[in-house]
Amino acid sequence: MNLIVSSSPHLRGKRTTQNLMLDVIIALMPALAVSVWIFGPRTLWITAISVLSCVAFEFLSNKIRKKETTITDLSAVVTGILIAFNMPSSIPLWIPVLGAVIAIVVIKEMFGGLGQNFANPALVARIVLSLSYPALMNNFTVTSRWAAAGSSGTGDMVSSATPLALKAAGEYVPNTMRMFLGQHAGVIGEVSAAALLLGFLYLVVRKVIKPWIPLCFVATVALLALATKNDPLFHILAGGLMLGAIFMATDYVTSPSTTKGMILFGIGCGLLTGLIRFFGSLPEGVSYAILVMNLLVPTIDKYTAVHPVGGVKRA
Repeated sequence: MNLIVSSSPHLRGKRTTQNLMLDVIIALMPALAVSVWIFGPRTLWITAISVLSCVAFEFLSNKIRKKETTITDLSAVVTGILIAFNMPSSIPLWIPVLGAVIAIVVIKEMFGGLGQNFANPALVARIVLSLSYPALMNNFTVTSRWAAAGSSGTGDMVSSATPLALKAAGEYVPNTMRMFLGQHAGVIGEVSAAALLLGFLYLVVRKVIKPWIPLCFVATVALLALATKNDPLFHILAGGLMLGAIFMATDYVTSPSTTKGMILFGIGCGLLTGLIRFFGSLPEGVSYAILVMNLLVPTIDKYTAVHPVGGVKRA
């Protein structure tokens, strides 16, 4: 019998990386549909350009490095959608292309391709772009009918702050139902908790992900909000918590492989997010929290590894 050593994801049975990624793409479609409703059809252009750029850069990287073409596994498509989901609808169309270079060429391919990257590629792309182009990455717009409470609007795009920014400034924030449905400003993929929850349920039912990381992540932020006399429901629905917990923290390659590890990882992400939100100078902290925990995954896996029954403990 041959022992085959390969990078994650490690799939059993008839599951392949391609059909796993296809399930993730399907799970992301409700959030994309809501983004078109909230921000208009420009979100489709941003998403399409981001996806095509990721696929093109992965194809070119494969050719330059003389590797087997991997674009058919659809992982580049998922990365492209997530990059778009982490951008405002007003973003210049060259920014997603630059995001694709960072995610695919630098974080994924330069570290060996799928299964070798140390962090979620789309997540790193968001952080680098946010630090490099803060004005562009924080220029939020929304259709005028959702810009303010009771606004009838004409459907025109107007500038608006995110709920986290509004709360930090002591201004009016949307009510719970508007935040749940996504009727407020934010990046393309984060605004609708309802759409993201549909995707979460689909992934769990299809056994693409286990619920431990998202549940522990969100619950920890909620508990920290209670402990610091903040509204836990607001902080669950606001910002990138749901998007990050469901679709980025659960990345097979950059998250722990054991149940204990997943629980620790989720709690760690929640603690760091809460510390940044409630005690730091930034209103948001999800991306940085996940990145830090990505770096700790090898250590978490080491100390939560399942030992074979009857195995002899090494001295």
